[in-house]
Order: sequence, then C-alpha cells, then structure tokens
Amino acid sequence: MMPAIPAEKSPVLAEPLKAPEGKALSTTAGVHFNNEGAFVADRTSDAGVAVHAEGSVNAKGTFKAEEAITTPAINEQNVAHRFSKAAVKYNSIASIQRVIAEQALANLPKALQGEALDIGCGTGIHTQALVKKGATATGVDIAKGMLAQARKMYSDPIFVQGSAVDLPFVDSAFSTVFSSMALQWVSDTHLVANEIARVLKRGGVAELAIMVAGSFNELRTARKVAQLPQADTFMPTTSHWLNGFKQSGLDLQRVITKDYIDSHSDIMALLHSVKGVGAGETGQKQPPLTRRDIKKLAMAYSNITGVGSKLPLTYRVSHFRLEKR
Repeated sequence: MMPAIPAEKSPVLAEPLKAPEGKALSTTAGVHFNNEGAFVADRTSDAGVAVHAEGSVNAKGTFKAEEAITTPAINEQNVAHRFSKAAVKYNSIASIQRVIAEQALANLPKALQGEALDIGCGTGIHTQALVKKGATATGVDIAKGMLAQARKMYSDPIFVQGSAVDLPFVDSAFSTVFSSMALQWVSDTHLVANEIARVLKRGGVAELAIMVAGSFNELRTARKVAQLPQADTFMPTTSHWLNGFKQSGLDLQRVITKDYIDSHSDIMALLHSVKGVGAGETGQKQPPLTRRDIKKLAMAYSNITGVGSKLPLTYRVSHFRLEKR
C-alpha cells in the first residue's frame, strides 16, 4: 500500500488509476454511549464469542478513554508490500476476515443511498457488497496488488490507491464510510479519525471493524513459553480508538468488542494463515524460525491452549458505529 498523494481532492478520485467459511463466535457485550459520554453495557447473543471492554469507568459511570496514539514502527510501504503479495490468494485464505466483514456489513442498514467509501477495500469483495446495498461505492487501499485484483473482479465500484491517514477525497464526499480489518495497520489513530470525519457528510455514518490489542494472544504466549523472540504487531486498544474518534468530533453510537476464534490443524497452518493475509508486519526485522524453533512453538502452543488437535487463534475486533452531526 502506497501513501496517497492527492494534490486536489475530488469526491471520488484524486488521480484515477487504470484499471466463507465461518469460524467460531460466542456471546458479545455491547458498550453504548449517550451524548454525555455515559457508559452503558448490554449483551447480545451470537454463536460463540468471548468479550472484553477497554478503557475505564469512573465513579460517576463515565467512560474514560485512553489517548490516541501513533505507531511509527509500522511502515505503510511494508504493509502495502505484504498485502500486495497476498492479493492473489487472499480471498481463498481469509476466512475469518470474511466472517468479521460480514458481521460489519450486517450492522449497516439493509439499503444504502448515496456515496459509500470502503477503506482498506482489499480485493473489493466488500466494496461490491456496498453496491448491492444500493450505494455508489468507492474502494480505497494502499496495496497495488489488492487493487489490481479488485479491478479484475468488479466493474461497478471505483477503486483508488490511497492511505487512510490522507484520504484522496474532498470534504463531505460520502454518506457512508465502511472499513473491516484494515485500520489496525495504520500509524496514527487520530489522523485516521480526523480523515473519516472530514470525508463524511453531516448525518453520515461510519461502520468500522478494527482489530485491536488482545489479538493473537495465544501465539504471543506460546512464543514466550517456547523462549522465542516476540514478533508482535502493535495494535491500538479500543479505548485509544474511542479517544481518537471523540477528538475528531464524531459521535459514537455504539461499540461492540468480540473475540473471533480461528482454528488451525497445526502450527505451520496457523503461521501461514497470519503471513498469508499480510498480517505479519511488526516494524522490525525478524529472524526466520528454525525447525527446532517450530517444534518448540508447536509444543508450547498445544500445552497452553489444551484444545486437542485444533490450534485456536484469537482476533479481537471492535465494531464501531459513528455519526457525523
């Protein structure tokens, strides 16, 4: 993914470029906020998910979010390169990502009107879903390889290269902003929140599914038990995102945080699943695992998870609904 370089921003393009299988879920807890920022929790039922809320609540019941943060260690060009390499096979291996995106799409109204933007559109499958809901859809992504696949597969949406921290569109261009499993790779939560607020029309809504801190905990623990160097991809917490959205002026309607559990037959399949969808960017060079390392990691993973033949991998995702008033 290459950063956007828009000189003049238009409603659709800065520079036009030429052109499931579900896994486990369980109970979910919703966290809602009224206009005063009061914290209200509820519960809904799904087929299988553990839930975690982020941030803190003071004595008056007010939710206190952490500050927005920057993560300069993650380089956008490196992320773009990884996702471009994954593009051809992405749809066939990104099964848990598809489950998460389908939940995010289901959170939108059944019928959409006006212009819709899909940030981090990847191969365009969910941008096309916005078209099917009635929107005039545009997909934006920083990975050239992903955009090439999207243009091969779908002719209705417009696909544009650009960065979430500098969207190549004019102000108030979209009635709907959608994003699923993309914004966790950005370097600055505050910039992203400001950009979403900028391109949304008044009365417009954003539905965002963002992987947050707490994801991949099994793998992190297994590496520690196996005494292997950590290879963490830094991800902001839910409360970091909440603070970024608050500072941008967007009104938070709802946030629900879920653990989606993917499962794999062995440690190599699990590692390939992470690498194969481009999710291995840590911001640092990592030494390759030796056969001995892999054997130690597999043993540690089985011991800590204790779930028989399948190895679980948790994707913690916050589903945000935001409105521009």
